[in-house]
Amino acid sequence: MVKAELVCKDFGALKVLKGITLEVQKGQVLVLVGPSGSGKSTFLRCINHLETVTAGRLYVDGELVGYTERGGKLHEMKPSEVAKQRREVGMVFQHFNLFPHRTALGNVIEAPIQVKGVNKAKATERGKELLDRVGLADKAGAYPAQLSGGQQQRVAIARALAMDPKLMLFDEPTSALDPELVGEVLTVMKTLASEGMTMVVVTHEMGFAREVADELAFMDGGVVVERGDPRTIMTNPQHERTQAFLSKVM
Repeated sequence: MVKAELVCKDFGALKVLKGITLEVQKGQVLVLVGPSGSGKSTFLRCINHLETVTAGRLYVDGELVGYTERGGKLHEMKPSEVAKQRREVGMVFQHFNLFPHRTALGNVIEAPIQVKGVNKAKATERGKELLDRVGLADKAGAYPAQLSGGQQQRVAIARALAMDPKLMLFDEPTSALDPELVGEVLTVMKTLASEGMTMVVVTHEMGFAREVADELAFMDGGVVVERGDPRTIMTNPQHERTQAFLSKVM
């Protein structure tokens, strides 16, 4: 579902990604962990072309992301073509990015109506189903300001699912939440994983990584230092940098 080949990303002189190569199979959950500034979120943003890559190639479901290749050279796609690709990829951010002037249901149905042209009655029916799925059937008419952080993040997940993505990206979805609200968001994510959704998750929730991830990748300094079975890496990390990191977070 995701294939990264020697992906690099520079911001001016700052080299943030230094040749990331990895794959995520359909239905797999990959969890990325590592210290702040290691390039995890940047890599996630490159997957749906919110950031352009400086070098290398990224594929989602066999399709080159953000570029067409002609004669061995990459040519950046038009914004409208990139937007079309992006419809297939759901993204949940650290800060919920909900429309404050729309209700929970209004947030969920906006993209299917505006982007996919789904009629309002159908979008509303599906939106209510999705809010029920994330445990918020009774909050359809509530505005973001009336919801807790955990509830807002669950609306954000429902909103991403409303586009029927084949891949979900989560960028530290619980790090802005009060500790007691983290569990309700992770529960929804666990359910998605159990239903076979392909997911790439940047998180510091090591319990979630141990329980749900098919593969764990530890990133530092813009490279993947170590990757493999989460339980194996957590109990017996091979690289001293991984050992040092895990000793602080577990």
